[in-house]
Amino acid sequence: MKLNRHNLDNLTDKVAKPAYLARDTRHGIAHIGVGGFHRAHQAYYTDALLNQGRDLDWSICGIGLRPEDRKVRDDLAEQDYLYTLFELDDGDDSQSRIIGSLTDMLLVEEGIQRVIDTLASPGIRIVSLTITEGGYCIEDSSGEFMAHLPTIQYDLAHPRTPRTVFGVLCAALAQRRASGTPAFTVMSCDNLPHNGRVARKALLAYAALSDAHLYDWIADHVSFPNAMVDRITPMTSNAHRLQLHDQFGIDDAWPVVCEPFVQWVLEDNFVNGRPAWELVGVQLTDDVTPYEEMKIKLLNGSHLALTYLGFLKGYRFVHETMNDPLFVAYMRAYMDIDVTPQLAAVPGIDLTAYKNTLVQRFSNQAIADQLERVCSDGSSKFPKFTVPTLNRLITEGRELKRAALVVAAWALYLKGVDENGQTYAIPDPRAAFCQALVADDSLIVQRLLAVEAIFGTLIPQSAEFVAAFEWCLNSLRETGVSGTLEKLASL
Repeated sequence: MKLNRHNLDNLTDKVAKPAYLARDTRHGIAHIGVGGFHRAHQAYYTDALLNQGRDLDWSICGIGLRPEDRKVRDDLAEQDYLYTLFELDDGDDSQSRIIGSLTDMLLVEEGIQRVIDTLASPGIRIVSLTITEGGYCIEDSSGEFMAHLPTIQYDLAHPRTPRTVFGVLCAALAQRRASGTPAFTVMSCDNLPHNGRVARKALLAYAALSDAHLYDWIADHVSFPNAMVDRITPMTSNAHRLQLHDQFGIDDAWPVVCEPFVQWVLEDNFVNGRPAWELVGVQLTDDVTPYEEMKIKLLNGSHLALTYLGFLKGYRFVHETMNDPLFVAYMRAYMDIDVTPQLAAVPGIDLTAYKNTLVQRFSNQAIADQLERVCSDGSSKFPKFTVPTLNRLITEGRELKRAALVVAAWALYLKGVDENGQTYAIPDPRAAFCQALVADDSLIVQRLLAVEAIFGTLIPQSAEFVAAFEWCLNSLRETGVSGTLEKLASL
């Protein structure tokens, strides 16, 4: 049965359904970057709150800035913005449900002024973001806003018809300021350290170039809470849609597949109100830093440690790497020996139990998380998920081969051919640039590590790291992934 509001009551009772009507809700949140993760995370928590019959003035209006967002909007609009959150697990912990907290979606290409007017309306009190790690236009090595980008330059020259998130936000905030409407909170839900701080830096940098008076107003009136977000959300495949159809009889154009586990640690820093998310499991805190460090260095760092090695080996799913004892032993050693000593105590978290949970989550065969998804945007992920760990290991004079293997595996992965001779595309906006760095085998070390925007300055200057990287690179070439992991197991 086609998923829409007319058919909602006729759908199977095996899937939970919204206990509220869309017409009884009002938009309080505008979300830029409607994708799988947002719909499995923030929209999920908001739906749970609306299901309690409270905070009905906090439903979500999606905003699409990219041409490819049209298909997203069209698929959702055809089913009244309902979608299935399809939880998959090897055990009995999963519970799928229909989510109704997203009730509209606007596209910039269909009318920028309507988007700006919506963001400037008094009802919108939070604008949330999932625009990817690289979407904030912050140079990782220098920490500076990349104002030279053509899209940014276009917006600065055409402030009434912006195309970037920063141009759109500034246009909406300028309109609110002019009309005396209070500012909204900008809430990043992207997976990067101090995401609120990064969002603030990027938006203020843009505003400084656009309107000095607006810069001051944003600095004084807009808040940017930091958050730690976590839920493994693979790309939805046709197989997933068919599985949903066969299991529940639901015809959903764009369901979201996810694991049962979900976590959101959020700084309670909102200038214009917020939903009572703490009632549905969100942990509110004054300082999200220790949770960020734990999650980014352990979960995301371990993901990268597995993913490029796994792809080179010929695996295509995360659980396949976890079915290989060599990979599990390597991941545990990386987490226990290289990362854990760098972490401060995390309130309410047992790190040993957390690491055990990561092993279980990565081993989830039902979810079939694609290595390609985790491999994507490596040039943006390395500076945030791996380089801080490497820098600390170098500074403390620790063993480097295990961690250097992550970088060496990426270098060979960039060549686009696995150990079985299978070719593949590199899903990275800077793919051509990165692949050029590894085109000449004799120059990989000098060219790759010298990219300050990815690796900073400490890594290429460390003779110990360069030696460890060369050892890993040579070992992968000579003995392959399994042979190299066997060698490292003896360290």
